[in-house]
Formats: sequence, C-alpha cells, structure tokens
Amino acid sequence: MHFSPEIEERLAQLQEKYEAMGQDMVSYLDGLLFADFLTYWDYIHLDTLLSLQSPKTPFPDEEIFIMYHQITELYFKLVLHECKQITAAQPLTPVFFTARLKRINQYFEALTTSFGIMVDGMEKEQFLKFRMSLLPASGFQSGQYRMIEIYATDFINLVAKDKRAELGAASIEEQFEYIYWKFGATELSTGKKTLTLKQFEKKYAATFISLGKANATSNFYSLYHQLKANGLATPELEAELKQLDVNVNVNWPLVHYKSAVRYLNREPEEIKATGGTNWQKYLPPRFQKRIFYPSLWNEQEFENWGKAWVEKVLKEFR
Repeated sequence: MHFSPEIEERLAQLQEKYEAMGQDMVSYLDGLLFADFLTYWDYIHLDTLLSLQSPKTPFPDEEIFIMYHQITELYFKLVLHECKQITAAQPLTPVFFTARLKRINQYFEALTTSFGIMVDGMEKEQFLKFRMSLLPASGFQSGQYRMIEIYATDFINLVAKDKRAELGAASIEEQFEYIYWKFGATELSTGKKTLTLKQFEKKYAATFISLGKANATSNFYSLYHQLKANGLATPELEAELKQLDVNVNVNWPLVHYKSAVRYLNREPEEIKATGGTNWQKYLPPRFQKRIFYPSLWNEQEFENWGKAWVEKVLKEFR
C-alpha cells in the first residue's frame, strides 16, 4: 500500500513528536485504531446536559425558568473565558482587546434579546406560584455575573455610589463591605441582610475579594488606561468598552426590571422578589449609577444614566 505525500508527512511529524517525548508512536496508533468514533452527543455530554433540570413543583413553566437560567450561566462562562484571555494576554494589544470585547458584547446582546423568551414563555400565575418553592434562592446569587463585573472595572466603581468618594483609597476588603449589590438584598425596614445575601457571601465573598485584588491593575478599565498612557487606545476599543458598559449596567438590568414590573408589580402593593431582593431600587440603572468606564462618558450622559430606558419600560406597563 502506498501512502500519499500528505499522510507520509503527517506520519513523519507524529514520529518526531512521540520520539521527543520518549513515547512509542505505534502504541498510540493502536489506540487510535481501536478507539470508537466520537459522537456529537458524547462530545457535548448531551444526556447529562438534558438531565440537569429538576423542577420543584408540578407547574410546567418552571422548567422554562430553570433552563433559561442555565443558559444564562453558560453565557456567563463564555464571557469569563474571554475575560481571562484579556487579563492574561502578554503583551495586550488594542486589536486583541477589542476583538475579545466584541465577543463579550455579543454574548450579552444575545442574552438581553433572548430574555423575552423566558418572560413571554411563562404564565404569570404559574410563575407566582412556583417561585415560592425557590426561596431563598435568587438569580441575585449568580457568582459568575459578579466575577464579570470585577474583571470589567476598578473595584471602587462597584461600591455603592454614596460611598465611592469616601472609600476611594480603601482596601478591597473595606470596599467589598459596601459593594452595591449587598444593598439589593437588605431588608428595607430593618437594614438586616436577607438569608439570600448571607448564603451568597458565605459561598463567594473570599473569591470576590481575591479576584478584586488579583485584577487591581489588570481589570479592563486599568488595562485601557495603560494602553491610553502609551498612546495605544483606539476609538474602536473605546466604543466596545462603552457598549459593554451599556450592555451590563443598563440593558441587562433593564430586562430584569421589565420582567419584575410584569410579574411582581401589583398595585397598590408590589410583590417581593425571590430571595427578598429590593428590585425597585436594585434594578433601575439610574438609581445605582453603576458605570464601569466613567471617563468615557460626558457629564450629561453620566447624570442621565439609564433614565430614558427605565422611563420607556414604565410607559409600556401603564
């Protein structure tokens, strides 16, 4: 049997590879000979994936709720995959930075535009019933989402807006005590932490603080300033950073706010969100003024952050 030049070349390369490792190429070829062909369902562990939905109630729409949140977490994992590439790149070029930011923005845009699938796909009465079986669990407890925020900006920009000036020179540990999302899971009347928040801090607090320290000079805002100082920041990079700011800090909270208005707003009394989060104050972007890249926005944009988006949604439900 005669081999084509392409096969002979590959065999020679394999021989060289395995000899360099002190391995017998024939043994590896035997393994290839007897191995089964890979299937799609085995490669992505399809059976396992489709078995991961375990509703707590008999309401059919709960399965939609579970699957959409699982899809969301997979997208967050994709975002973190890009975050790690950006912070690890040596040297980091504006071209690489911009390309990875574009991927992240596409992931968030896919999530934002698809959120209506879950919202429109669940009957309100079913949701209001099965949600009670989920307490105190809440989407608020997405650790991956909080990690994305930490990768995206200086830690101080995640501190509650009325504490930022005071804690600008404080340690990450001190800033963490006033991170904005803690006030979204605090009882309005007493100021006490909800069980949802206590669970979340117990599992993730050390991880978040460690990540904040590790990214003190390698978060996206810091990396942008480093490129700018060297004359390497480009308009394309700045545009993607601004789009990320809007995607994460306006559009994503807004679609949650929209669903909360639909499902949890009952005049004259609002229904508490799952886990006891204060969605009325926690979700609207204009209340938090959470902005990853403040120097990229003008004064008017900063002052009116998210206002137009929120007013538009409120009009839809009047």
